[in-house]
Amino acid sequence: HEGPGLRRHSRDVAKRLAGLGYVAFALDYHGGGELLPMPEAMERLNELIADPSQTGRLALAGLDVLLSESRADPRRVAAIGYCFGGVLSLELARTGADVKAAVGFHPGYTPPRTEDSKKIRASVLMLSGTEDPFATAEQRSAFEQEMRDAGVADWRMELYGGIGHSFTNPDVDALKMPGMAYDSRADARSWDSMIRLFDEVLGPV
Repeated sequence: HEGPGLRRHSRDVAKRLAGLGYVAFALDYHGGGELLPMPEAMERLNELIADPSQTGRLALAGLDVLLSESRADPRRVAAIGYCFGGVLSLELARTGADVKAAVGFHPGYTPPRTEDSKKIRASVLMLSGTEDPFATAEQRSAFEQEMRDAGVADWRMELYGGIGHSFTNPDVDALKMPGMAYDSRADARSWDSMIRLFDEVLGPV
């Protein structure tokens, strides 16, 4: 989910995936099931950014919950996330977990950790707007270099020109925050890219 917490958007994504035949679990990485006020959410996110091992442990705990579901196939697992959820999905891959894909929609890009990224076995797909204030060109370039230096076998970054942060979330426009806006075309394109990756690395549902 995005930074403030597990809201309707993430639940709708899980329901949409379930409707396609996937077993879907929406992790609340803050806990408590409630949205945090932005100052509190930013404090929490800064703590996780400063301690990526804790972020990885949260992601692994979520993976354990998913795999406890009898219908889940441990050989065909993907992790996706929105905003900091995209960071969390990548941190799961950095633990060396057996996930086939790690996808970030308008993710943040944390400081490179090449040695940890050498553990990535997943196909990595990051989907960003060029005008996202939380994913600058410099941060994206550093991520690209990190993937190269770590020798990640399969990674991609898709950029959507003129698009800002939270472009998949129709509710974001109500916040009226600079650099954040829903975009239906980028939303559809990014979803299609994820589904094509799933078809490639997970196989038919």
